[in-house]
Amino acid sequence: MQQIVNFIVKYKYFLFFLLLELIALIFTVQSHSYHKSKFVNSANAITGGIYKRINSFKEYTNLKVYNQQLLDENTYLRNLLAQQPADSMLRLKKMIDTTKYFQQYSYLSAKVYRNDYHKKYNYLLVNKGSKQGVKPDQGVINGKGIIGITNTISKNYATVLSILNGNSKINVRLLNSYHFGTLEWDGKDYNVLQLVDLPIQATIKMGDTIITGGKSTIFPEGIPVGTILNFKKENNAYQYINVKLFNDMSAIGPVTIITNFDKEEIEALEETITK
Repeated sequence: MQQIVNFIVKYKYFLFFLLLELIALIFTVQSHSYHKSKFVNSANAITGGIYKRINSFKEYTNLKVYNQQLLDENTYLRNLLAQQPADSMLRLKKMIDTTKYFQQYSYLSAKVYRNDYHKKYNYLLVNKGSKQGVKPDQGVINGKGIIGITNTISKNYATVLSILNGNSKINVRLLNSYHFGTLEWDGKDYNVLQLVDLPIQATIKMGDTIITGGKSTIFPEGIPVGTILNFKKENNAYQYINVKLFNDMSAIGPVTIITNFDKEEIEALEETITK
């Protein structure tokens, strides 16, 4: 302990200089958007490399879980195809041939290198960035449902604002009706989120399915979210509606990043309305 004190006394001016430099750097980053973006991108690249190595080991130990997720998703897709008429694939091919230049969404697979779920404001880190065409405010999903929205982007990595984040607000609706609401999280159970702003005219019951509403440029309509766990109706209003997620947010495997090619056009048009 005495050696530490002696070191501080001996180099106190130099240490004080380093402290002032650190404070100046923090103020510079926070007050200038250019410096802030460069700092965030550099931090993403550094932490991305670290978490990549950590994830390589975790990924190996979770191969069974990931393989099962892929099998479940393939089974779900096969069941969807099985429900179609015999000539549906031929019609689908013709439709693709005539509309391939009018595609609205594209999908990019990514690996999760970091996944927070026990805090109030949680984020994920994925191994795709601007080099792969990823931008802020893109939806992130997996085979079971929604995960979050891309936030900060570096060359090869991106942070994702998790749906388990106090700032997350996702447009959703009931599967059995066109009543819309907003999905939020109260910071308590990482497998249970809250549905707010649902009109009292909407009739709900426990077990009803919630899906994305398609009223934003981030998520297409119809992506699964979860089921109504419980709710309370009082004074002609819903006091609370808890939604049990399809996803286990503590065990997320591979994810998919969604690009909406019409996003900029839609947002530019909406700006003219607000003006």
